[in-house]
Amino acid sequence: MPSSSNPRLRPPFWRHDWYTLLRLRQEIEIALNANRDCPSGGSVIDVGSGDAPYASLFEDRGHRYVRCDLEGEVDALITPGQPIPLPDQSGDMVVSFQVLEHVWDLDWYLGECRRLLKPGGRLLISTHGTWLYHPHPTDFRRWTRDGLQKELEIRGFEVTSVAAMLGPLAWTTQFRSLGYNEILRRFGPPGRLVSALLCSVMNARMVIEDRVTPHGILSTNAAVYLMTARVSN
Repeated sequence: MPSSSNPRLRPPFWRHDWYTLLRLRQEIEIALNANRDCPSGGSVIDVGSGDAPYASLFEDRGHRYVRCDLEGEVDALITPGQPIPLPDQSGDMVVSFQVLEHVWDLDWYLGECRRLLKPGGRLLISTHGTWLYHPHPTDFRRWTRDGLQKELEIRGFEVTSVAAMLGPLAWTTQFRSLGYNEILRRFGPPGRLVSALLCSVMNARMVIEDRVTPHGILSTNAAVYLMTARVSN
């Protein structure tokens, strides 16, 4: 999907979740720029790719993006509880964006991520600390920063970096924005226009709120976490 037509990668400012999507993309790019272990031409395996909104961030850096999901146009079809049909240690990087909260069997899912990583490879994974219920098709969990890190560690990973997005001030505003948008869009074009104006104000407010939130509070009370990890020795 071209980035110009990909609303998750380049959302318009008036979109109800603009700030959340902006911050996630920014942190993915920071993690990519900091990761020197995935060579140009290396294989990046997306476990739960959906429409692969962030694929271009990797492909533009010369990586080969491998899409894996339960259905759709994918490179490998996932059957829950079964090995993903890709060879062991075939990925220079394994990525998972906003998928983990929808997975019931974490042992299987994270075990597959670990199996697919080459020695020295990196796992890049994001999920929610705090968020509204959003089944796709189900929605099981939320995490604290410490809890998510522990989930990875007990399954054979060593977390090397953590990024936290949307502190308490911002995510309470984000939830109101989501709610107003859900109500207003029921009123057709006039409602969508009002929603766009209101969400623009809310988005600007979230930027300010995160800037004034102390780092110690934001880092442990975030709406979204992005962690980079490697397989433990």
